[in-house]
Amino acid sequence: MSNKITTPQRKNHRVGVFVDVQNMYHSAKNLYKARVNFKELLKLASANRQLSRAIAYVVKSDTEEEKSFFDALEKSGYELKSKDLQIFPGGMKKADWDVGLSVDAIGLSKQLDVVVIVSGDGDFEPLVEYLQYGGIIVEVVAFRRSASSRIIETANNFIDLEEYKDKIILR
Repeated sequence: MSNKITTPQRKNHRVGVFVDVQNMYHSAKNLYKARVNFKELLKLASANRQLSRAIAYVVKSDTEEEKSFFDALEKSGYELKSKDLQIFPGGMKKADWDVGLSVDAIGLSKQLDVVVIVSGDGDFEPLVEYLQYGGIIVEVVAFRRSASSRIIETANNFIDLEEYKDKIILR
């Protein structure tokens, strides 16, 4: 079994779920040529505990499909934070929510017992360590094959989405 649960999950824990939508989208696309069921993902991440906030960080590129996707995220229980896709001279594209997600997780951590970071991005390792230093339980939810080994090791708990692919993956 590849889930790493070192800190017990208690029903009375107040949980904040912070979803790096781009990371999840690209991981599912690259690993399974499929999409993520974000409604089931939220159920898995909150694990029948007291969900305080669920924030999905998205990047806008102004397509009709995107609008219906964002609506579906909101209907699934997420608060959306969005920013525009930056396109630089020369064609390079950038859309990075790492700092925004980190600032929100730190800011809300005083009201939470558990912060769930839904991303395998190793750039979140300093955030995990900072929150843990403040007494917060930090869980990482991601596809192990596309997640940083350091963030998996650093988190109190790691949930491997590959073990839940029947529920999480939309073909």
